[in-house]
Amino acid sequence: MKDLLESRAPLRRAIARALRKLVPFLVLAYVVSFLDRANVAFAKESLAASRGIAEHVYAFGAGIFFLSYSTCGFPSNLILHRIGARRWISSLLIAWGLVSAATSLVVGPASFYFLRLLLGMTEAGFFPGIILYLTLWFPGRVRGRMMGLFYLAVPIALIIGGPLSGLLLDVRTGLQGWQWMFLVEGLLATVVGLVAFRVLVDHPATADWLPDDEKQALIEELAREQAERRAIGPVQIRAIFHDPQMLRFVLIYMLIQVGTYGVVFYLPAQIGALLHRSVGLTVGLVSAVPWIVAMAAVYVLPRAADARGNHRFMAAVIMAASAIASFSFPGAGPVVGLIALSVAAAGFIAVQPIFWTLPTSYLADRAAAGGIALIGAGNLGGFLAPNLKVWADDLFHSSHAGFFLMATLTLVNAGLLATAGSHSLRAEEK
Repeated sequence: MKDLLESRAPLRRAIARALRKLVPFLVLAYVVSFLDRANVAFAKESLAASRGIAEHVYAFGAGIFFLSYSTCGFPSNLILHRIGARRWISSLLIAWGLVSAATSLVVGPASFYFLRLLLGMTEAGFFPGIILYLTLWFPGRVRGRMMGLFYLAVPIALIIGGPLSGLLLDVRTGLQGWQWMFLVEGLLATVVGLVAFRVLVDHPATADWLPDDEKQALIEELAREQAERRAIGPVQIRAIFHDPQMLRFVLIYMLIQVGTYGVVFYLPAQIGALLHRSVGLTVGLVSAVPWIVAMAAVYVLPRAADARGNHRFMAAVIMAASAIASFSFPGAGPVVGLIALSVAAAGFIAVQPIFWTLPTSYLADRAAAGGIALIGAGNLGGFLAPNLKVWADDLFHSSHAGFFLMATLTLVNAGLLATAGSHSLRAEEK
């Protein structure tokens, strides 16, 4: 037993070293990524007042981001697989930062649609690229925890983003507040992109900060896992389009995103309604509360799933809790409404790193690059969320109908996770 523990020590040290070197920067990059896609929620009222962006225009513009985001992720991940994360991720950060900053130049619906579409194109490859990147660095036994740390960026972005966006909206020097918000937060991504070129390392074999024994232990462990995935799942790109399990993964992920962006895009407005205030610094500060709860959940729950090996079951329970909370917050009072929003937000964020342990334990080689990006096409849920809300609200003449519809879809998704019975999911949880 002592010899076994000693033989695993270099691997443990390698994982710990890679965590310290890479994960904090990846969290920072994802913070600015999520900030740039979600800050439009804080500009909603200002865009309506100064540029005539009506409710249906906002809903379509907020969602159109995900049309290009979902379709461009696949080729982007294949490029990353070919040229490496350092060059490609850096380029994407710089490009989308400039596009996000250019949103300060919106003059009407057409320019709003165009820049949201372009932002989706430039940001598309980042998230699936990082999911793939984490599989190149961290073994399956700790991947849920690492993805949980990476996903800390989402609540951090929204905790920081609420007060920051609210504060920038209140700036009245030269440009309008919403223009300062897009300009400052967009250029931040460009700066992070320049830093990424120096920080990221494509794979363990080229990491000069890993001692030889740790490097070898990590490479061997990752190679062993790769061989196991080749034995149970698709390897070639073509195979993923004929795999029923892949279709399940895409549908589950899409429904997660419907719920997530149903909260993200409308949380400031919901908080404002609870407090009977317009969106500004006060609403921005209170809007941080659900994301603080989400940050705790995304830290604790993936670790618990890793420790117990029950990722599928835990994901289903989390989705059920988010569904119940989503049914509760529309029309609730300030206290109950804030608690329900916090539970819903926490569940939608915390379930995602747990979910990603399932496909990354199933896909190998080029199928991993393409399959992760294909599942990422489920981000179409971000397009569906605001448009489903507008459609349901108009159909039933109620401002709550859209939230109830998205809560119902979340409950369906809990059932999809709970009844998933493929070999890959059962093997992953052994």
